[in-house]
Amino acid sequence: MVAYVASLELMKVISSLLPSNQNRSTIVHSLARALGLFSREFSPVRTIALVPPQSAGFTELNKYHTKDYLDFILDPENVVNGTDETKMEFSLKDDCPPFEGMSDYVRLVGGASLTAVKMLRQPRCDLAICWDGGRHHAQKSQAAGFCYVADCTLALMALRRLAQPSPSAGPTRKMRTMYLDLDLHFSDGVSQAFHQTSTSSLHLLTFSIHHAAPGFFPVSPLASKPTPDSDPFTLSLPLRPGASNRTFARAWQCVERVHAAFDPDYVVVQCGVDGLAGDPCAIFNWSLGPDEGSIGWCIGRVVNEWCGKKVLLGGGGYDSPNAARAWAYLTSVALGGPLSLDTQIPDHPYFPLYAPSFILDVPAGNMQDQNSEDYLCTLDEAFAGVVAEIIERMAK
Repeated sequence: MVAYVASLELMKVISSLLPSNQNRSTIVHSLARALGLFSREFSPVRTIALVPPQSAGFTELNKYHTKDYLDFILDPENVVNGTDETKMEFSLKDDCPPFEGMSDYVRLVGGASLTAVKMLRQPRCDLAICWDGGRHHAQKSQAAGFCYVADCTLALMALRRLAQPSPSAGPTRKMRTMYLDLDLHFSDGVSQAFHQTSTSSLHLLTFSIHHAAPGFFPVSPLASKPTPDSDPFTLSLPLRPGASNRTFARAWQCVERVHAAFDPDYVVVQCGVDGLAGDPCAIFNWSLGPDEGSIGWCIGRVVNEWCGKKVLLGGGGYDSPNAARAWAYLTSVALGGPLSLDTQIPDHPYFPLYAPSFILDVPAGNMQDQNSEDYLCTLDEAFAGVVAEIIERMAK
């Protein structure tokens, strides 16, 4: 069974209140419904269950976020009456301004990703989807990069507390969780959250495939390719402009080797789609599918070939109709019945947004892929060392 976390309240709060991605949540879930993905008859392989999110309480959010940050961000009065000095302290400025309904947003988005994790407790549920989650830049006591709540980090922490092991886990082995981030931007919030403890806690591994360049957000010392001295459980695979299916297919070889060495029981994938061709970021040239290396192909590998239970989260994506196309397609992949990319967009309230093609596909453009064979070989070499280090440490 696939649990799909969504509700009218969640769509209303995110679409009407969040300063970035205006109306994206409603556009995303409306297309999924129009394509028939919520029907139990959609796929004979896996059934879908619509699950409303449970709003996260202070105690749940405080598992990671500081009390001071929560006291401020969960109090609606602070949107209007909070001092500029305090707003600056919590980075509620620039790309993360305070907004009416912010407290509801934090509780619902944080609660949505936690609800996805809770669904994995059910023996029949092997995959949960929360496209409204994936806010991977939020820090312990600060907002950042359009992210006000660290739902990815909270979800990973919640997975630690799940008692139910996967069938592949041995009788004495600690549960292992792999976090894979496909967003254009580095997963700084998540990587930093676990980097401090990962050298002594071998049960969680973070892996971000992203763009990196001088001054490109976010600037982080963890965003470089691995070195012999770096933490093999906090991984970064930086790509140059124009990254295409060809480049992602090569990068995926590193992902597969790391996955095999770490052998996780749970996998959380942040499916940011701001690397797709046509996104306003205009840096990568990734396509939707189904060719090798496409985002649909990558997610197909995760849900169909990797063992254990999985959570799929949303993330970046600033062309809302294309984000809706992508996550609808990935939902169909997760259900075991991938839609044809020539599928016509059904008539529904947001139909005009899908002009001029009015089909599901998000094809690659003509951008030059600047990831040379020589550069990709350096990544292969770096990750060969990572894999050897992971195997050595896990054997101790």
